[in-house]
Amino acid sequence: MKRSLAFILALCLGLSLTGGVLAEGKDYSGVTIRIYSNSNSTERATWLKNEAKAAGFTISMDDNSVISGDTAAIQAANEKKDGDILFGLNETRWGQVVNGTYENLRLVDWTPSWADKVGDYKYDGKAYGLVIQNILMLYRNDDLGTKGEELHFEHWSDLVNTNYKWYRQGKVGGTTNANINSSLLYPYTDPSSPAGGISIDGWKMLWKYCAGGLFTGDSYGFDALNRGDVQVSTFYSSSLYGKVDAAAEGSANPLRGTLQPENWNLVDIKDGTYYIAEYIGILDREGRSEEETEAVKAFAEWFGSGEVQSMWGEEFDSYPCNQEAVAALYPDGVPAIYQIPNFALSKVEGTDMNYAEYVGAHASQWTNIMTNLGFYWADMNAAPAEPNWDALDWATLVQAAK
Repeated sequence: MKRSLAFILALCLGLSLTGGVLAEGKDYSGVTIRIYSNSNSTERATWLKNEAKAAGFTISMDDNSVISGDTAAIQAANEKKDGDILFGLNETRWGQVVNGTYENLRLVDWTPSWADKVGDYKYDGKAYGLVIQNILMLYRNDDLGTKGEELHFEHWSDLVNTNYKWYRQGKVGGTTNANINSSLLYPYTDPSSPAGGISIDGWKMLWKYCAGGLFTGDSYGFDALNRGDVQVSTFYSSSLYGKVDAAAEGSANPLRGTLQPENWNLVDIKDGTYYIAEYIGILDREGRSEEETEAVKAFAEWFGSGEVQSMWGEEFDSYPCNQEAVAALYPDGVPAIYQIPNFALSKVEGTDMNYAEYVGAHASQWTNIMTNLGFYWADMNAAPAEPNWDALDWATLVQAAK
């Protein structure tokens, strides 16, 4: 089905499956394009190599058995200094790359033909959006949930003031966990606070979230909600519909209704939610010839195009930044989970940063605070004592434990 859709898209757009590169008489297969990415599962890496080859490109890209996660991808690219393309990551990492945080990573000035198709997901002249996903708060509205009550919050953190049972993660680390924390802490930004730029009330709220929540041993919150162990939970958008489709495989009381929910729904949160966008940029590799740079730019142009991102989105259930790809994938309209406002790009009062940049500037301090104070204990029978918030040495807590 995925391949047939790709053919239909190509025919509708009047393009070959090679994204128009070979159709223009260009074959760059003699140039090996070195790529660093954290969007590099074995399936993604294999798919991209094969499609790129068909389009006249030769790429070198490690899968996640070699490089796993955004930190590893950035470190490898910075240390090896042999990269041509960087893609994936998130706004936090891209802000660092664009602003020169990494000694050996500089971006070529570049504007693709589809730059106007990705909305706000761009660093003009440097990097452009490929796919987005967000973090979601879900609830059951059947007898195992709210019994028909609709949930409307102003902030994510309003959850802690309800009487419902919610899932929470059982560790500090992890990308999804970090995005949940970023969503919960959003209303509590305070650039003057010594507590990692978050008000003390924000940390009290997050402790209440941990203490009142239930860690069920599941890596993610969907399964606990699907079984009916909790009434409210969190999950990430890119896998939600597939999980609902297969919900009956993991529960006697499964969630039902994928695009038209029957016994579950999204919590309506006025603030919106925290989005993560993956971008693509061209690295300024020392010693690369003009011909090689032309090939690299052609690859980036091809990969981010509407037709190729349609194919990528269909193959891996991802939501494109490119609106031409969105229109092709979702002719009946944008799914509800991607109509939620994005506060990651909202400006933080008292700073010149948006919230994603603010998270990036403080994320290590937040991790240290949570680790040092014992947030997100896994054993529900061994909860630590709540900190004495008036007697904490924040200057020490924001540092990694020695």
